[in-house]
Amino acid sequence: MFGRTKTKEPAKKAGFVKRLRARLNRGDSWLTYDLTKLAPGGNIDEDVLEELEAALVMADVGVDTTERIIAGLQKRLDRKELKDIAALQDGLRRALTDILAPVAQPLVIAEQQNPFVILMVGVNGAGKTTTIGKLARRLQDDGHSVMLAAGDTFRAAAVEQLQAWGERNDVAVIAQQTGADPAAVIFDAYEAARSRNIDVLIADTAGRLQTQAGLMDELVKIKRVLARHDPQSPQEIMLVLDASQGQNAMVQAEKFHQALGLTGITVTKLDGSAKGGILLPIANKLGLPVRFIGIGEQADDMQPFDADEFVDALLSTDNTAQDS
Repeated sequence: MFGRTKTKEPAKKAGFVKRLRARLNRGDSWLTYDLTKLAPGGNIDEDVLEELEAALVMADVGVDTTERIIAGLQKRLDRKELKDIAALQDGLRRALTDILAPVAQPLVIAEQQNPFVILMVGVNGAGKTTTIGKLARRLQDDGHSVMLAAGDTFRAAAVEQLQAWGERNDVAVIAQQTGADPAAVIFDAYEAARSRNIDVLIADTAGRLQTQAGLMDELVKIKRVLARHDPQSPQEIMLVLDASQGQNAMVQAEKFHQALGLTGITVTKLDGSAKGGILLPIANKLGLPVRFIGIGEQADDMQPFDADEFVDALLSTDNTAQDS
């Protein structure tokens, strides 16, 4: 179906990392807090680590993850390895990278006879439909044929928004009337994609709170209906998280993962959060692959997650930031 042997990674837009740094390094948080202010005399001691611990918690890193980071730094302090601010920053960088690097896993579209199905889930306002549009563009640029399924049948505006993205990207959108059974809509789209030899089907779903049991059960039904006709489907269940939600995003990830068995996460609206630390507890506790991060509304404002670049952006200052 695919007619190619490997997936080509679209070129990263010049300046994305610089823009990521600019978005993250806004506001009064540890991300812009010069570490030298923690130790005016340049000496690293228990008090400095306590201040850093408080800063990490305030930046949405979470208590458990913060304790892991500080414990590692404490060991280095005990071994007399944290002699100055540079050593502290290096130790912090290593600690953050150790947590994030294992989850920096790109989305790989496997070659197969049936369409590769990506089921998109998340709460209202997380940027799910916009993420679908950006993802469709990326997949097309990568040489894949794409179809969209309008599984959010509760809001007419959701269907219209998805259709607008479809028109913009010249992608077919399978939709039914408002109030239709979402599982039926997505299955119809699956059948259409299979009959047209479409490579990837991206299915939208209605935004829902993780506490809404009925709507969560609906997602389980969609997954079950797809699997009934293709045991491997959906190949990707992607949760879209709003970075500005802080610790609530962690709760969302836990609940959606418990109900569906998530295979990937996309984090949006990093441009609207001066913290950005929420990725750390999600990686530390759940270990779910982070596919993409988003910093704006344009299609190329969503890029594959790179742990080294992200940590560099978190810890950069006006003196250390470099364009990439």
